[in-house]
Formats: sequence, C-alpha cells, structure tokens
Amino acid sequence: MTDIPAGRPATAPAWTVRDTPIGPLLLAATGRGLVTVVFHADERTVRRSLARLAGRLGAEPVRDDGDPVLAGAARELDAYFRGALREFSVALDWSLTSGFNGRVLRALAESVPYGSVVGYQTLADRVGEPGAARAVGVAMGSNPLPVVVPCHRVVESDGGIGGFGGGLETKRALLALEGVLPAPLF
Repeated sequence: MTDIPAGRPATAPAWTVRDTPIGPLLLAATGRGLVTVVFHADERTVRRSLARLAGRLGAEPVRDDGDPVLAGAARELDAYFRGALREFSVALDWSLTSGFNGRVLRALAESVPYGSVVGYQTLADRVGEPGAARAVGVAMGSNPLPVVVPCHRVVESDGGIGGFGGGLETKRALLALEGVLPAPLF
C-alpha cells in the first residue's frame, strides 16, 4: 500500500488537476489506486465531482499534488499524450464501479489495446452478455476512469464513433492520438 502523506487522513482520497492536450483532468486516488478521472475539470466541475466522490467514498477528498499514486498517474498521462506510453500501469481502485458495468470496464481495460477499437456488441459478447450492447454503452458512460480505462476505444458496429462522456471532440482527439483516426486538420 502507498504511504499516505502527512496531513491527510488515511481514509481521505487525494486529488489534483492535471493539464493535458484534451483539457484539464481531475485525478483522484485512494490508498488502493487511481479512483477517478474527470474531463473538463474547471472549478465548477471539480467542486461537483469532489462532492460526489465524498458521498460515494464516505470521506472528504483532500488536494494533495504530491500523492504518489497521483504523481504516477500524471507521469503516465503525460507519456501517453506524448505518444510514449501505450499501456497504463498505475494501480486502479475499482470501488466506484461494480456488477455488469465493472465486468465490462475490466474486460475493456484488459482486452482492447492502444491503437485498436471494439464495438459495443463485441464487448458485450466478451463478457458473456450477447444481448447487452446498449448496456455496454451505459457502462462506458459510467466509466470512472476514462482515458486510463479506454472507453474512447468503443465504437458503433457500423463504423460510427458512438458517444462519449468527455465529448465527441475529445474522443476523436484520443483516437487520433492512437492512430485510429486521422489527426484533426485544424
């Protein structure tokens, strides 16, 4: 288990905001690992997300830019956005997802590598739920760890890009970074 920095209760999640090419990301971690990544982390989004996280985890998050899990996640995200990292190794805390959604997100993280995509139906088949393509879409929308758990790699079976909680422009940028789509012209 990671050492908890002095001044932060052992049960309190740590958080920070990281600037990235797709905008600021809110990162939060527990002693078990990275627990959430939130897109478009302006002041209002951060405030709402931290309140929701406190309710879910039962402890008030504390800003801690030096937290070792957050520092590791930030290093890996920086490398990913430079094109130098294809697989994240930061420890993940899966406590914000469970059941079907958790199974789908774990299958996604384990079976859809950098530079590839998967259809909603194919992912449903992989978790043994062949009639659950729409439910896979719901699982993607509830992903507490986007980018690291790559829900941007899930697309429609007809070749459409599908939806994305971070916005379609962000999804296109991530897929372009991974070479799946051409880079935007402007």
